[in-house]
Amino acid sequence: MCGRFGFSIPPRRAWEYFQLADMRGFETRRNIPPGTDIPVIVLDDDDPSRRVLRFFHWGLVPSWADDPKIGYKLINARGETAPDKPAFRNAFARRRCLIPADRFYEWEKRPDGTKQPYAITMADHSPFAMAGLWEHWTKPDGEELFSATILTTEANELVAHVHDRMPVILAPEDYGRWLAPDADPESLRELIRPYPAEGMALVQVSTRVNDPKNQDIGPEQCLLT
Repeated sequence: MCGRFGFSIPPRRAWEYFQLADMRGFETRRNIPPGTDIPVIVLDDDDPSRRVLRFFHWGLVPSWADDPKIGYKLINARGETAPDKPAFRNAFARRRCLIPADRFYEWEKRPDGTKQPYAITMADHSPFAMAGLWEHWTKPDGEELFSATILTTEANELVAHVHDRMPVILAPEDYGRWLAPDADPESLRELIRPYPAEGMALVQVSTRVNDPKNQDIGPEQCLLT
């Protein structure tokens, strides 16, 4: 799963790396929990050749939902089954997004019952994009809610030290393919796979990450690469 991540990429770096045409409302946070607004990259409605950064609610609310609280259960979608599940099927076919990050977090349970948090990053500390889906839901009062979920897959050898699942991390050359509105959903299934372990690092971080209010989260010790 992926229940916490960070996006602390400088604006210029994000603009260039993700080839963005607009960064409305840009902000960075090192400790992003579910139920808050997260950065997503989608294609511009007016010009699908442009990638734009927006902020959507983390926890997907399907268009047919009666209650937006369903989003709390849909912060992640299993990539292997998302194309077929009612909650995700339409979004997988038509509303895919990139979720930019520079880390995600997992917790390892210790023999004494405590949990040690880790940040999983790229080995070279570069930004990356997780595969996401988004939805548009209209509240009874007419207000619009845009929401998103992060796709997950089985963990690679590195992440498996702390969890059996990890977010689907896309290679930069696949960003355009994932976002393309005319992409065959069936052909996208091959992108649902673990990112190579040799390209990532597992880093111990302070237990201050346990509280989402704390944003001063940095690596303390690199344990495994």
